[in-house]
Amino acid sequence: METKTTRTIILILLAFLGLGAIGGGGVLIVSPSGELMGMPLSLLDRSPFTNFLVPGLFLFGVLGLVPCLLVVALLKKPASKAADQLNFFSDMHWSWTCCIYVAIALIIWIQIEMVVIYGIHWSQTFYMFLAITILFVALLPGVRNLYKK
Repeated sequence: METKTTRTIILILLAFLGLGAIGGGGVLIVSPSGELMGMPLSLLDRSPFTNFLVPGLFLFGVLGLVPCLLVVALLKKPASKAADQLNFFSDMHWSWTCCIYVAIALIIWIQIEMVVIYGIHWSQTFYMFLAITILFVALLPGVRNLYKK
């Protein structure tokens, strides 16, 4: 697959994740009772939370804002000493590494969701596949080559 195409795919995947999580997280922040999303508080019975505010903040920030900012970072490749401190792949640009981190965070998020609600919803399967797809595309040689230092 052409390098430009694979980069476009990863940008679209991250933008889709980010915009969806900003929307979902924003709704949970505005309505921590879950009422606006039709989610009963009883879903949180097996969790440390009494409402959806903290999960909404995580969803909004980590799975929403971060992927949207990564779209810009992947396009511009800005230098960042702070981000480089967290970069476990020193031969790669930090924005590429953060794609891997976001995919792993999404996998962990979905796994925790399934344990907490004690079940599986179609959306969890969809977002698990999205996380795996982000990982797969990021690891393609063409994408890796774009972000090598």
